[in-house]
Amino acid sequence: MTLSDFDQKRLAGVLTEAEFPELPGFQRGKVRESYDLGDGRRLMIATDRQSAFDHVLAAVPDKGHVLTATAAFWFEHTADICPNHVIDYPDPNVIIAKELNMLPVEMVVRDYITGTTDTSIWTMYAKGARTVYGQTLPDGLVKNDKLPGTIITPTTKGAVGGHDHPITAEDIVSQGLLTQAQWDEAAQKSLALFARGREIAAANGLILADTKYEFGLDENGIVTIADEIHTPDSSRYWRTETYADRHAAGEEPGPMRSVPRSATGNPGRDLDRIFKQICVAVRSDHRHGVSTRRSVGAGQRPYPGGTHPGTTGIFLICARALRQSKIGR
Repeated sequence: MTLSDFDQKRLAGVLTEAEFPELPGFQRGKVRESYDLGDGRRLMIATDRQSAFDHVLAAVPDKGHVLTATAAFWFEHTADICPNHVIDYPDPNVIIAKELNMLPVEMVVRDYITGTTDTSIWTMYAKGARTVYGQTLPDGLVKNDKLPGTIITPTTKGAVGGHDHPITAEDIVSQGLLTQAQWDEAAQKSLALFARGREIAAANGLILADTKYEFGLDENGIVTIADEIHTPDSSRYWRTETYADRHAAGEEPGPMRSVPRSATGNPGRDLDRIFKQICVAVRSDHRHGVSTRRSVGAGQRPYPGGTHPGTTGIFLICARALRQSKIGR
């Protein structure tokens, strides 16, 4: 199988890292690089790294742009529910964000019993557990059933390469990870954010099965959502139109979007079609609240000529944006 010249250029332009010695406070996550600028701002760069099961597996062309644009849409459409960390979007892969005191737990919200990892409620339930994360579940559920009600299954946050660990709300408070008031605020906002996500997803033919939220405290102690929201990295989406039939047949629910098989067997055309579908789905124009210099429309690529500017280009973009945002402060 031979890739086209276009596909080879896109693969060569994958952004796998964005570490700049010139910038202070570098931290590497599974997908994002970030810098604590020391003035109440954090620079976050979404790379194209693909993470699964708490490990970085590979890199996908333009994934960082897709994540940033998707999160931007959801941050805008949930701002009335919960404040977020966004200050500016100087580039399709970059966010300048407020520096927050991050809470040491992740809020996983679920409407369905599913999953394959050790921390998934289906894995625990299938082994006989009926109380998971402090939540009591009824007998008789099968994988991918809708739960009787929306639940929160929090985890402690693992380091890069480490695993998240299940924990209950009671243990979070008793161990001093959060105060009762902080837990109550984070839980209330998590459920409200999930309800908004479920509503918008349903209006677009999708089921938001579960998702993960990360929160921090701002300078006034307000619980603020950070990192990302309702992206393909943090959320599980199914297609509404196929869920019932596939579930009744004992099959896994369909993904967000199906990609037709190639009639020609040309992998280059397949990749191009997939990429265009992604661009249509997450166009970062003004309607999605992304104030970037590059607006990406249907069938367009986030960078001129389809070539990523690379780490040097990203650094120059960041430096210019940081100067401008500091002047405006």
